Amino acid sequence: MQNLFDELNKLMESGEYARLKEELNSEQPANVAEYFEELTAERQLFVFRLLTKDMAAEVFSYMDSDTQEHIVHSITDREVRNIVDEMFLDDTVDFLEEAPANLVKKVLRNTDAETRKLINRFLNYPENSAGSLMTIEFVKLRSSMTVAKAMTQIKRTGTDKETIYTCYVIDDSRNLIGVVPLRTLICAADDETIEELMQDDVVSVLTTDDQEEVANIFKKYNWMALPVTDTEGRLVGIITVDDIVDVIEQETTEDMEKMAALIPSDDEYLKTPVIVLAKNRIVWLSVLMISGTLSSIVIGRFNGLLETAVVLSGFIPIITGTGGNAGSQASTMIIRGMALGEIEMGDVFRVVWKEIRVGALCGIALGLINMLKMTLVNTDTGFWIDLSVSLSMAAVVVLAKTIGCLLPIIAKALKLDPAMMAGPLISTVVDAVALVIYFSIAAVFVI
Repeated sequence: MQNLFDELNKLMESGEYARLKEELNSEQPANVAEYFEELTAERQLFVFRLLTKDMAAEVFSYMDSDTQEHIVHSITDREVRNIVDEMFLDDTVDFLEEAPANLVKKVLRNTDAETRKLINRFLNYPENSAGSLMTIEFVKLRSSMTVAKAMTQIKRTGTDKETIYTCYVIDDSRNLIGVVPLRTLICAADDETIEELMQDDVVSVLTTDDQEEVANIFKKYNWMALPVTDTEGRLVGIITVDDIVDVIEQETTEDMEKMAALIPSDDEYLKTPVIVLAKNRIVWLSVLMISGTLSSIVIGRFNGLLETAVVLSGFIPIITGTGGNAGSQASTMIIRGMALGEIEMGDVFRVVWKEIRVGALCGIALGLINMLKMTLVNTDTGFWIDLSVSLSMAAVVVLAKTIGCLLPIIAKALKLDPAMMAGPLISTVVDAVALVIYFSIAAVFVI
């Protein structure tokens, strides 16, 4: 990519604008959009005006929000109208959802009444719903059509559709009654009817369905597009796989942020103000700090034991650290399994039983390794201290894995995001439990 950018910059510097225009319009739109990130604001506008109308609309849909806002703010109303006319409606809506009010007004006043009505309808769908993702550029067919008539219609209107690989069959009330792949039409006889060829067991989603549910359906069936209906079964749009890729990335990022005890944000890191980053972090840091007082309370309750055997305090970090790691491993696996639909609420007992056995094997192994390590390295602690630490470690691992697998399931039962019950939160809970186990075992063997 850098070689391409260097070549384009060289053409610009040497004033070979005709060749630069040719190169830009023959390149992949996504690559050209990436090239805009290398340019100054003045050059962005100059290069954008070298693009053809079709290419400009495609490149615009791939740009980051800052570049899009700069372009729309700088170009004329006629140029805005050209972009909107050439862009697919869902891409226009995606831009307007993030754009400031003044830019939204500029775009809307440069669209025809019908397009403006459609855009406003899309903007009114709940955020992160199927309705907010869908496009209305799809192929509609009637069941009574012959293959010849259907192919004629596809050839006439297909260039304006986001995808033609799957065609959707509707009745007179616009109810979705079937689907027919383009491959089937191409291979069928001209006099066959759509009704004879269509598949009537259609899987669809409602406009109000959450985007994560839609993504799960795409992953299950490996489709290129999915029809969207209203509550009465009327076909109102389709969602294409390119939009779902963005959804999966967004949902994955959100889960990662929650697992790291962050408030999710859609903004890019380098473009997010420091005060916003701090605000997104301070809430969970405060919760975890307050939760951490549990460990302090436990240590305070066992002060007498620590005064009797001060050496025990030196092994607190390894006990709590091992427990936190074990709990995080279990919670991560369960959260992933639940996100992929591999683990349901009814599997709770199977999950707990499996993690208890895994924890027992890991705990015994870690306990033996720790006993050997302390015998060879910590020669001044004594057998009973070594045994207390090793037994505690084994017990803590078993309990940590049990807690780690249970908390995400409990969160889902309470209608919370299971990703919240990961990493830092698991470690905080496990630390307090690990200390109780450690001091209780030490009280038996050391005193």
